[in-house]
Amino acid sequence: MITRSPANVQTPSSMPESGRRIVVHDEARPGWQAQLAAAIRDPRELCRRLNLDPGWLPGASTGHALFEVRVPEAYLARIRVNDPQDPLLRQVLPLAAESETPIGYVQDPLQEAEHTPRRGLIHKYASRVLLIASPACAINCRYCFRRHFPYQENAPSRAQWDDTLAYIRDDPSLNEVILSGGDPLASSDRQLAWLSQRLESIAHLKRLRIHTRLPVVIPDRVDASMLDWLSATRLQKVMVLHINHANEIDTAVVEACARLKQAGVTLLNQSVLLRGVNDSVSALSALSERLFEAGILPYYLHVLDPVTGAAHFDVTDEEARALVADLREVLPGFLMPRLVREVPGEASKTPL
Repeated sequence: MITRSPANVQTPSSMPESGRRIVVHDEARPGWQAQLAAAIRDPRELCRRLNLDPGWLPGASTGHALFEVRVPEAYLARIRVNDPQDPLLRQVLPLAAESETPIGYVQDPLQEAEHTPRRGLIHKYASRVLLIASPACAINCRYCFRRHFPYQENAPSRAQWDDTLAYIRDDPSLNEVILSGGDPLASSDRQLAWLSQRLESIAHLKRLRIHTRLPVVIPDRVDASMLDWLSATRLQKVMVLHINHANEIDTAVVEACARLKQAGVTLLNQSVLLRGVNDSVSALSALSERLFEAGILPYYLHVLDPVTGAAHFDVTDEEARALVADLREVLPGFLMPRLVREVPGEASKTPL
């Protein structure tokens, strides 16, 4: 058996009691747009708020210059003060190591630029396409494989969306559209409702998949306006959340997930295997258990995409396979995420 120091795991309260009224928005809190605008964007403020030793600031400033800090208050509240090894903090704290450029780490690790036939549209796999529905994110994860993505070149205007939608309409082999970004839910509900309506008018489309972190980092994003357009579409709705550690799932996240499920959304999760965050059997098993308690099914466990600035998060393939083998000994099969790598040019994710 592989032994590692277990990442810290907290156990927030479980799902709402049966019959409990689910509050969509607490009037005492600002709306999600205001929370998004108020996110911390200064490494000095992040270090000060978390009472980190001043020795962390030079490295944080170096990393911030390469990829800015962005941490919403709702996510900050789940990070332990005065603990630089907190698994949530490690996902958002810039480091000097981000300036290192080891061989094999590149700005476009998935070669997405080669699969962009229309502005804001990525077509890599059969039967489905991905739309960059928003260039914005609610949180800047330090390992993000699109941290260097040319969003300004892939942010369609309404007229350009018409060209992109025509591409989808003209290809009857497509049955699924994936909204991504950035984070697609950083767009307004007015824009997302418009896009959803245009997509559902294309007869050969069956599913709308949304890859997002916003319901996790700002749970108030799942409000009545969002639920209205989600509930209205004829398309089957799948939401793939991005959660790497059990501590990210607090009561507000659980309640947001309950609202999504009430709107007919199937909830899946994909994680990235990250050194110092979730590279232990205890952390990964706690994550799967907590996901299932929140009504989310574990889906993928990705090994790190080799993007410039993120090499310090890497876990070797050998370690990853051994971790998953040990994880199978403690989890039932339906809670086992699939260990995969995305290889440019392949027809699907590559199992490890």
